[in-house]
Amino acid sequence: MKKKILIISGGISKERAISLDTGRQVAKELKKNGYRVKITEPNYKLFSTIKSFKPKTIFNALHGQFGEDGYIQTILESTGIPYTHSGVISSALAMDKEISKKIFIKDKILTPKFFCYSFNLSKNDLIKKIEKKIKFPVVIKPINEGSSVNVFICNKSNILRKLNLLREYTKIIVEEFIPGREIQAAIIGSKKLGAIELKPKRKFYDYQAKYNPNAKTKHIIPVDLTKNKYNQLMNIALKAHKILRCSGVTRSDFKFFNDKFYLLEVNTQPGMTKLSLVPEIAAYKKISFIKLIELLLKNAIKIN
Repeated sequence: MKKKILIISGGISKERAISLDTGRQVAKELKKNGYRVKITEPNYKLFSTIKSFKPKTIFNALHGQFGEDGYIQTILESTGIPYTHSGVISSALAMDKEISKKIFIKDKILTPKFFCYSFNLSKNDLIKKIEKKIKFPVVIKPINEGSSVNVFICNKSNILRKLNLLREYTKIIVEEFIPGREIQAAIIGSKKLGAIELKPKRKFYDYQAKYNPNAKTKHIIPVDLTKNKYNQLMNIALKAHKILRCSGVTRSDFKFFNDKFYLLEVNTQPGMTKLSLVPEIAAYKKISFIKLIELLLKNAIKIN
């Protein structure tokens, strides 16, 4: 019998459904390959579940707030059991779009121009600031959500209406809209896994385009880039992975426009569902789903 693996999925974020799906898919594959598996929620029973089940490794299948922002990682650190994906600080840095973008800029990684907004300006003042610093259209989004939750492309006429949809957040990002191609690159451990291009039928690669099979987003692999451009893309993804000191797997989201790659963000907990991109990239590289999961288990963070 192979090792016991505890999978934590679900949680309280807006990506709960995706997390549950990731947990189910990973559990099914591990069980099929002889592992003893238990799925649990990150609730008050977590410590007692860990104590009774005694897993060799914890697979973090959570997405979004609490799951990939350093909180659950802090809790897992106290168990002394190795867990998958990035650690406390890396998770917190990558999840905070303001901090991570400042790190990208400091390390000379091209990212769209931006500023943070805390609903402290009048509509006219905000529009003036956008026109002075960025120009319309802009992208507005929370600083700490994933899966394109509550991301909107805005012009001058609809920005107030869209901002009202983000009132639950204390701070949001107002970012330069970069047109062009949607390309995503994956890193695992310290190795370049590969890249994939998305051609959504929708306005951009939003939550529906990512997770609704009826959205009919076109996945293109291999990506049509010259060898030099492909290497440049993967080098930027690896650099971002390293400067944030990430572990396990990351997926970096890029826009390719005017022969330049703009890094939008680094995802430290990319999905592992049937529609997820990292398993698709891995499959193209002849890495099976179970092999991908085992690589993540092998790269699990060891607790001192």
